[in-house]
Amino acid sequence: MSSVKFEKEVTKTVESAAAGVAGGNNELIADVKTKLTKAGGPGGYLAAYLKQLQDNPLRTKMLTSGTLSGLQEFLASWIAHDRSKHGHYFTSRVPKMALYGAFISAPLGHVLISILQKMFQGRKSLKAKILQILVSNLVISPIQNAVYLVSMAIIAGARTFHQVRATVKAGFMPVMKVSWVVSPISLAFAQKFLPENTWVPFFNIVGFVIGTYINAHTKKKRLAALRRKHYGDGRSQSGRSERGDIRPGDIRPGDIRPGDIRPGEIRPGDDYDRRGNY
Repeated sequence: MSSVKFEKEVTKTVESAAAGVAGGNNELIADVKTKLTKAGGPGGYLAAYLKQLQDNPLRTKMLTSGTLSGLQEFLASWIAHDRSKHGHYFTSRVPKMALYGAFISAPLGHVLISILQKMFQGRKSLKAKILQILVSNLVISPIQNAVYLVSMAIIAGARTFHQVRATVKAGFMPVMKVSWVVSPISLAFAQKFLPENTWVPFFNIVGFVIGTYINAHTKKKRLAALRRKHYGDGRSQSGRSERGDIRPGDIRPGDIRPGDIRPGEIRPGDDYDRRGNY
């Protein structure tokens, strides 16, 4: 039930944002377009970035995606108060996520979006745009999400095919439901306002915002489950409430054992224990 409730909350939030954009002022949208594409003139930082994106597209996308993926993990840990055993928010997952963003997510997105753009090159009709959105949601998104879930399982400690498959099976549809809300809105915006060479970085930024929220939510749920495991009925032996941060070293990912967590409380990206189970 908690998984279903979370999906509905994310869907409702994204739909509300979409309604706000759709009903917004046209001048505001035009201003956003100008800032995204001009950024203060030819000498602006965004102009320099776009030039690099045009001259060295894959390298620029790799650097962008790697930076955003690492930053996303750091921010999510900070928001959820998820510290390492040394008490830091810069956990071992931060560089791993940066590597995933640079060497897996960016090249994959570069290839898939390039194929999508070539398929509909020169086709500007409404029918073509709708068809492009459908292909993106039914072909591109499933591939990207499956690769994402496999990567997150490995980063979380999965080492067997069974563990990876279980993560993909549990997380695929929840992730797809979020994609089916976010992707059409993002692609429709890109079709109307952005040059094609800026699509992948734009989608990276959208994914960064949504991913940070989902990642932080996941970490909070995992920490809450660990508190229940560690404190039992919600109070420590000293009688104090479980509220507040867990002190560094109090609980390790290996404290989770099969049966401790109710279905739906562990989501893709959660840690595996030392025996290779959730």
